[in-house]
Amino acid sequence: MPKAKPAQLARCVEFRHHRYEDMVRALFSVQNECPYITRIYSIGRSVEGRHLYVLEFSDNPGIHEALEPEFKYVGNMHGNEVLGRELLIQFSQFLCEEYRAGNHRITQLIHDTRIHILPSMNPDGYEVAARQGPEFNGYVTGRGNAKDVDLNRNFPDLNALLYYYEKSNGKNHHFPLPDNWEEQVEPETMAVIKWMQNYNFILSANLHGGAVVANYPFDKSRDLRIRGKTTYSATPDDKLFKKLAKSYSYAHSWMHKSWNCGDYFEEGITNGASWYSLSKGMQDFNYLYSNCFEITLELSCDKFPPASALQREWLGNREALVTYLEQVHHGIKGMVYDENSNPIDNAVISVSGINHDVTSGVDGDYFRLLLPGTYTVTVSAPGYQPSTSTVTVGPAEAVQLHFYLKLVPKETNFNKNHHGKRGSLSAKPPPVYPGPR
Repeated sequence: MPKAKPAQLARCVEFRHHRYEDMVRALFSVQNECPYITRIYSIGRSVEGRHLYVLEFSDNPGIHEALEPEFKYVGNMHGNEVLGRELLIQFSQFLCEEYRAGNHRITQLIHDTRIHILPSMNPDGYEVAARQGPEFNGYVTGRGNAKDVDLNRNFPDLNALLYYYEKSNGKNHHFPLPDNWEEQVEPETMAVIKWMQNYNFILSANLHGGAVVANYPFDKSRDLRIRGKTTYSATPDDKLFKKLAKSYSYAHSWMHKSWNCGDYFEEGITNGASWYSLSKGMQDFNYLYSNCFEITLELSCDKFPPASALQREWLGNREALVTYLEQVHHGIKGMVYDENSNPIDNAVISVSGINHDVTSGVDGDYFRLLLPGTYTVTVSAPGYQPSTSTVTVGPAEAVQLHFYLKLVPKETNFNKNHHGKRGSLSAKPPPVYPGPR
């Protein structure tokens, strides 16, 4: 019997549901087919010991290249919402095959982006749901992890800190975790948080099911006293998040048509809290803890669609998955150096008029997603004089804007030490972390 061609190996597993072992085999098959542009790594294990495998695509797998943004897709956070898992397996096969076929658009994406794909954040919950199968699956069977904990209600509540600081014009980014956070979260949640600590993600989407809409932050309402009433909870990047959500909904075959699953969402997008308020969710945590902008993609009316529906769903989502990934290349990016061209990490990049800062990564590179327009950007770091530039952002590739920071003169340091807090770049110490309500 003649040996199957590599491209056929991937295609033969299309359009069916993948149990854990099947999913692992499919990921390693892609890695075997495209070894020079992929890497598989585990970010941890589930409660029942299953690896949380990530498939990385890059022209230099395993390496962060300066000025090359990091992107992630996360699927199957709720174990019984399975379409995202299947789409991400399919998407991995698609990226590999199109790269090998010389598709210019996909080749450029892989060369210019470091792409991380986690098809299943909740492999234990999936197995519970899969044992019942598509026909008999209940609305919540397998939703939680092996301890029946909803992972999208399990992240530290940093919104409470933000809403406190907003009243005093205080800190607006990279909020600290509570001291005992590791004791409060599940193994799967901890794995994702540590993943975020190890990679400077810039853009992300989290794939769910049960509706068809692109949901953007904040998920948690600022005013929880109004029971039964939904209130829009905007981030400082509200216009940008709407654009990100629309980039998916309009590239999707039917999400943008507004009426889906008996629900109406104008243009196929919604603010999370405007739909319903949710605490301790993953998308808000991304925005408040890291440099990453994340939206939640609800992709199917049926949480566990039959295998016969998977091909239609893939064709409906394929272009949107690529288009959304391309959004990571908009705005501004650059390096932060000292006077001797040494990179400065953890420098703060502030955009005038947008009360949400980002920071430079370990290599001194920064990425700031922005809509087209003219912006005043200030970069600051402890011990250095701030530097400000004006930049005009267009609709195409990110504009490169580098900063060279000068050390604060020694006399200024002396004066600062002898005149209290005047001129200090440091913020007030944070208050005691508020406990659960």
